[in-house]
Amino acid sequence: MAGRLRRRWHRWLFRRGPAEPGEVRLGHRRVFVLPSQAGLGFLLLLAILFIASVNYALSLGFALTFLLAACGVIDILLAFRNLAHLHLAPGRAAPVFAGEEASFELQLINRRRHPRYALWLGFVDVDVDGANGKPVPAPQHAADVASHGSQPVTLTAPTFERGWRMAPPVRLQTRYPLGLVRAWSYWRPQLAALVYPRPEREAPPLPLAGSLRADGHDGDGADDFAGVRGYRAGDPLKHLAWRQIARLDPALGGALVTKQFDGGGGTELCLDFAALPPTLELEHKLARLTRWVLEADARGAPYAFRLGAIDYPAARGAAHRDACLRALALYQDDR
Repeated sequence: MAGRLRRRWHRWLFRRGPAEPGEVRLGHRRVFVLPSQAGLGFLLLLAILFIASVNYALSLGFALTFLLAACGVIDILLAFRNLAHLHLAPGRAAPVFAGEEASFELQLINRRRHPRYALWLGFVDVDVDGANGKPVPAPQHAADVASHGSQPVTLTAPTFERGWRMAPPVRLQTRYPLGLVRAWSYWRPQLAALVYPRPEREAPPLPLAGSLRADGHDGDGADDFAGVRGYRAGDPLKHLAWRQIARLDPALGGALVTKQFDGGGGTELCLDFAALPPTLELEHKLARLTRWVLEADARGAPYAFRLGAIDYPAARGAAHRDACLRALALYQDDR
């Protein structure tokens, strides 16, 4: 029941208002203070001490009661000051694959002379719900911010589908210094992580065109011999360095080695969305292309990429791989 009421409260609180771009300052109107469970017990203790002091006319009892009450008031002020006038700025969000945790970097900036202690940050539970409709507990991270300093904090949220994953609202809270009250505030950072399609687990082999070999070189015999390397699963038997293998004694730890070639004008490998079987669903096609892009990049083979209106020529490298994965993540079927 308490969890359901809390989720309804969060939905009402965030029913309006877009994400806040750029740096945000927590002013006085954005910081709220409520007693904690320990604070409620402390109030009950003060009431008992005051009633006992009145009934028995205990001067020392009055002194102790008002001294403890003054400590409680100071705790409220310090907890409020620990969070007020704190500056927040969004950082970076690295791309991930669907099903992985998206990491959002946030910056806590303190432009005041007093340091900030025991700040707890976490995403609001209601906005990290899983696909099954049950809330996923949001992990909390503690941070201290020095005087006139800044502190990066990385929060994670699960991903379930490709596209842009917006950062959920962030809850900041502190119980410093005595834990009698809880000062808290909310922030909606304008920060998003790009989510690539989940790669197909058991995808067919790469659609190697012509005589293109698995290592990215063509098989016309025009490549130059560059040496040998350790055997990898899938290397053709005709490329094994049999002379070197014959000199190695397996009993002494010898292993298979493969000839390595450089140069050559390898036949182009093309990853074409339109060439996939029409019986596959859209997400299945994108998952297969994602797997093929990762395999081609791991082998160092140049490959072309075609997806709708996007037509990338054959290339290799991290920039080409990221461009292809971005196109797969943001693809929209307009048919």
